[in-house]
Amino acid sequence: MSAFLQQLPALVGVVIGALGSYLALARSDRERFKRDQAGRWEERRLAVYSEYARSLKKSVTLTYRVAAHLGNDPHPHPLTLGEAEPLLARATDDRDPPGEALLMLGSREVVDQARTWVTVVMEMERFQRSGTRDPQAWQALLERQRAGREGYYAAVREDLRLPPGHPGRWRTTPQA
Repeated sequence: MSAFLQQLPALVGVVIGALGSYLALARSDRERFKRDQAGRWEERRLAVYSEYARSLKKSVTLTYRVAAHLGNDPHPHPLTLGEAEPLLARATDDRDPPGEALLMLGSREVVDQARTWVTVVMEMERFQRSGTRDPQAWQALLERQRAGREGYYAAVREDLRLPPGHPGRWRTTPQA
């Protein structure tokens, strides 16, 4: 029995060491799982945010083309309202699924900024459907749309902890 008592401290040390190793490994695995899961959700949110922006941008581009037909915009590919109407309807239908995904996965700030942006886009569509020929009013809508898009992208970058990005305002006329 004395041999067992002499080795008991070593045996207790092995058991404590094994238990400590198990607990450290379990905690490490749990933390890695949480990080991986958070990364997957961020990737999914980025995909939803991008898809929503692409779907909304289709509507924006169509309104530019109709505005060009009405003389409100310099877009190089004008489109009559009659030609654009089915395309606008399809673009509106196509943005509903990404919009629902945005509501489910998006942060409150991103969803609020998306609402601001889409509201201006809907005003642009109404402006085109009315057949208004007013380049200054159109430019005011464009500025609001660009500010809405910029706000949306800023909220997305903040939500995903990305660095600030480019505002996306391109100079389209040559500088003198």
